[in-house]
Amino acid sequence: MNEDILKGKWHEVRGSVKTKWGKLTDDDLTAISGQTEKLLGMLQTRYGYAKEKAEEEYKAFVSSLKK
Repeated sequence: MNEDILKGKWHEVRGSVKTKWGKLTDDDLTAISGQTEKLLGMLQTRYGYAKEKAEEEYKAFVSSLKK
């Protein structure tokens, strides 16, 4: 899923993001608004992930959405 698709489906997947990463606040989700880089940055901030770990988590999450 590229960023354009994520932005387009953000309202649909926002709840799934909140479920997967519960430390993200509603304000965080509003600020992210479907932007991959912002989501990765928030994962690094809230969870202390390295960039590579945040990208791994993101890719696994996106893959789970395709099923």
